[in-house]
Amino acid sequence: MSQRTSAGRRTAGAAVLSALLAALLAGCQAAGDEPRAPAPATTPTITATVPATPTTSPSAVTAANTVEVCQVVDRLIIDASRKIAADSTAATERELTGEQITAQLRGTLADLADEVRSQARHAQDREIRKLVSGTADRIDAGARADRPTAWLEDTFTGIPVTLMRDCRP
Repeated sequence: MSQRTSAGRRTAGAAVLSALLAALLAGCQAAGDEPRAPAPATTPTITATVPATPTTSPSAVTAANTVEVCQVVDRLIIDASRKIAADSTAATERELTGEQITAQLRGTLADLADEVRSQARHAQDREIRKLVSGTADRIDAGARADRPTAWLEDTFTGIPVTLMRDCRP
């Protein structure tokens, strides 16, 4: 494969990943949150629509720290998404190989899974603990995936939507 073709694929892959992460970040923004800083100018802006879900009243057995745990998990995912986008941009500038990009992405996802799992241990509500722990397991699967970039597009983008719907009192 020529250097030009290889560099073109890295650039195209980074652009796709950046667009995907911009959509993910838009999906992570909860209704009551303060606006986040805009993505870097090199990242295309895509708006994601989240399907409306019926509002339910809080359960009498919901643990006091459910909101806190859910907000921390949301922030962890947003921060990891920003890191992945920044790493993608830097990888293009540094002309990293596909293997180097994959290793970097796997490390970021593994770290995120560990942080999310830690929050699951803090959750006092059994159902929230199960949801957040399952989320960590899904992220771990992405870190182990043969093609973690494809996993981001297929699976990771759905995680914030699920958490926004289910991770609340």
